Amino acid sequence: MYIPEHFTEPRPEALARLIHAHPLGMLVTHGEHGLDADHIPFEFDPDAGTGGVLTAHVARANPVWQRCPTGTPVMVVFRGAEAYISPNWYPSKHEAHRQVPTWNYEVVHAHGILTVRDDARFVRGLVARLTRRHEAPEPRPWKMGDAPPEYLDALLRSIVGIEIAVTSLVGKVKLSQNKDARDRLAAADTLDTRGRHDLAQSMRNAV
Repeated sequence: MYIPEHFTEPRPEALARLIHAHPLGMLVTHGEHGLDADHIPFEFDPDAGTGGVLTAHVARANPVWQRCPTGTPVMVVFRGAEAYISPNWYPSKHEAHRQVPTWNYEVVHAHGILTVRDDARFVRGLVARLTRRHEAPEPRPWKMGDAPPEYLDALLRSIVGIEIAVTSLVGKVKLSQNKDARDRLAAADTLDTRGRHDLAQSMRNAV
């Protein structure tokens, strides 16, 4: 990934926050038939191992866990807030007309080594954690105990766990840091009016 110095995000805690806020990762793999990608919700523990650990599950019918056995190098892409930026949003454009369109975004590339975890205890624990986290905002959170045991057991047997020991996290946050502050903040204000509050706030925090 090409990262100009002013767009780099080296802080591990900032990258962990982005992954936590946008957990649907794109698992990129390479096998005998070339490149492939699977879109999977991940859990990230930044304190596990030496560089953090990503965990997820895939359908047993998905060949990725057989095509990429334990020990396979992989990459997971997490994309945060993103939006088109019009040059008309910059005050300086109306003075000198020396601005062009662009796209702002936040992204993390997690590189690591995959381990297949085809065991019932791991899968059950992972599904329970994912459920608790993502059901938490609901007025009456769904829990695994709401489903009949035999139904739940059958579904759990139909998935396989994966674990990725992270070897590096590479972050890029393109937030108009290369623009004058007044242009960057004016663009953020416009994004706010269009409901893109997450990216607008990130742009305001950019230095």
